[in-house]
Amino acid sequence: MTLSAPPSRFADPQASSVNRLLASLPDEEQAFLAPHLEAIDLPRGFSIVEAGNIIEHVYFLEDGIGSVIAVSPRGRKAEAGMFGREGFTPTPPLAGVDTSLHQVIIQIAGHGHRMPLAAFRQASTCCPHLHERLVRAAHHLAMQVSFTALSNASAPVEERLARWVLMCHDRLSGDEMRITHDFISLMLAVRRPSVTTALHMLEGRGWIRAERGVIFMRDRAALEEFASDIYGAAEAEYHALLGPF
Repeated sequence: MTLSAPPSRFADPQASSVNRLLASLPDEEQAFLAPHLEAIDLPRGFSIVEAGNIIEHVYFLEDGIGSVIAVSPRGRKAEAGMFGREGFTPTPPLAGVDTSLHQVIIQIAGHGHRMPLAAFRQASTCCPHLHERLVRAAHHLAMQVSFTALSNASAPVEERLARWVLMCHDRLSGDEMRITHDFISLMLAVRRPSVTTALHMLEGRGWIRAERGVIFMRDRAALEEFASDIYGAAEAEYHALLGPF
């Protein structure tokens, strides 16, 4: 492993537009990764991998939000997980798997870096701190998915929307979230009229402001209280394992 290199641009984990996982690595591991990381813009709708396809790159977002979408053989879809600057995607290569069972796409435009699969595997073997953080990030995503299942099975749509808005807010800088009704509908596994009704309820209580294609956070504390116990446990697990989002 090369140890002599200038500090990486990921060195400040408090910066708003950095990948938290990469920023947490020691300088020598950041230097090892740097030649393999390709900067990339990630517009809304960008496909990281389609369901059933070979995974070619692993992505580390610095800004924006993506979705891990479960796709049935007949084309039914539901969002299983959300990711942003806190980790990496897709996660199957960490387990030695080359093919994705999920569709992984960008839902809120941003940017980041990607790494070819072969380089990712070499790095996860040669960089012990990276490997540890990759495992922890994958564990966190699994915990998030489990609470999404709990939320969809047990909570009314308004609470589920509150949880989802909080999760987006965690992963973005500022209080503005550029999201479509279609994205919210996919995330909550409900039809668009239910999304509209739920948005009006949260907006009516003064917790958010909703405009066409944009949601503004107005009262995060009240939204957390309303989301009750379907938000917070997976997030606390991430903080314990990897620090702040």
